[in-house]
Amino acid sequence: MLTTLSLVALGGAIGATLRYLTGVGVMRMFGHGDFPLAIITVNVVGSFLMGVFVVAAAQRGLTHMSPFVMTGLLGGFTTFSAFSLETMTLIERGNMGSAALYVALSVGLSVGGLALGLLTARSVFA
Repeated sequence: MLTTLSLVALGGAIGATLRYLTGVGVMRMFGHGDFPLAIITVNVVGSFLMGVFVVAAAQRGLTHMSPFVMTGLLGGFTTFSAFSLETMTLIERGNMGSAALYVALSVGLSVGGLALGLLTARSVFA
C-alpha cells in the first residue's frame, strides 16, 4: 500500500510540474488572453494520453502502473478543478458566451482527445 501511495505521489508531482510547464509554454506562445487556453490544452492532452495509456496498459500488461500513470501523473496534469474555477470566473465577469464555449470545448475536445488516444493506441498495439 505504501509503495502504491508513493507512486501516486510521485506521479502527481511530475504531472503537476508538467502542467505548470505546459501552461508557461502556452502563455509564451499565445500570450495571456481572456480565454483559458493553457487549461484547456492540458485537459485535452491529458485526456488523449489517458486514452493511449488505457489501451497500452491492457495490451502490454501494464495495468499495475495505473496508480502512477492515471491517478498520479495524469491526475496531476489535468486540471478540472481549475477548469471549474475558470468557468465561474468567466460567468462572474459576465462573459456567458465565453463560459459556454469554454465548457463545450473543454468537454467535447477532452472526450475527443480520449477517443483519439484510444484509436491511436489500438492501431499501434493491434
